[in-house]
Amino acid sequence: MKALQLEQPKTWKQIEIDEPDAPGPGEALVRIHRVGVCGTDLGGYLGKFPFFSYPRIPGHELGVEVLEVGPDVKNVQPGDRCSVEPYINCQKCYSCERGLTNCCEEHKTLGVMCDGGLTQRMILPARKLHLANNLTYEQSALVETLAIGCHAVDRAQVKEGETVLIIGAGPIGLSALEFVKVAGARPIVADLSQKRLDFVKTNMGVNDTILVAGDDSDIERLESLTDGRRADVVIDATGNNRSMAGALNMAAFGGRVVYVGITQSNLEFPHAPAMHRRELTLLASRNALSRDFARIIDLIEKGTINTDPWITHHAAFEEVADVFPTWVDPESGVIKAMIHVDG
Repeated sequence: MKALQLEQPKTWKQIEIDEPDAPGPGEALVRIHRVGVCGTDLGGYLGKFPFFSYPRIPGHELGVEVLEVGPDVKNVQPGDRCSVEPYINCQKCYSCERGLTNCCEEHKTLGVMCDGGLTQRMILPARKLHLANNLTYEQSALVETLAIGCHAVDRAQVKEGETVLIIGAGPIGLSALEFVKVAGARPIVADLSQKRLDFVKTNMGVNDTILVAGDDSDIERLESLTDGRRADVVIDATGNNRSMAGALNMAAFGGRVVYVGITQSNLEFPHAPAMHRRELTLLASRNALSRDFARIIDLIEKGTINTDPWITHHAAFEEVADVFPTWVDPESGVIKAMIHVDG
């Protein structure tokens, strides 16, 4: 059975792996139809993503078909189309006991800490499959990206009428944008790329944007859009330590700052004038919860979330090694690339 492996950063290798065994209790055998590509995959390709190890079969944004289920599996059956929740949790640690399965102490994300879905068939825990029979396989693969933004907005407890600044208009920032809009809040999007800002204006209905200059003019622009108040909530989706530290200065008094991007660098910011004086709440957001997947599938089915603008690029399985380097370039216009595995 064919699979695509990142042997080391920037080195793809097509390999043959064994066919999976029959599913055991609580398991399902699935066929992979679509694999979405996100910043985690790009970072893994470049050797810059925390937690990524090599060699590794990537792929955690998956649209799959159930082929066979093991004993006692009740939530799915053969023929079902599903979205995959790729966060494998132990179900035993203190985090799992409290329902915080997204930050399990033994957490493993498919395609990052263990092999993922860039192959034809695989065994998965059936509890990680979410029915999506009314979605396409591409929409099913998109659900995980949307779940990241959903969880970040939930962490911030965004309220109707609040102003939310989203820093970074890549897929994770855009997923947060979807749920800021669902919450009835006012979004402002900031990014270094005018091309990305044009995209959110044209395709996602955002009126207010900030082309980041990296100096005091960014705050001045934000204040001009908020009558001097700045943002009730700031969601930083950049993974850039300078941006993340500076995000505190973009928050209003009593505001909340959510880090959904990841950096391996230390963050440094002044406590007294930024954090203390404004009495800010600082939050991390990691992965998503099971309930987020069912919610997103329902929102897509109802048309509340329009997936049409999201999927901008496609590649067949055999084309990945050749086209993947082009997707790393921010100016390529990639929002979400889909790999067609079918077979």
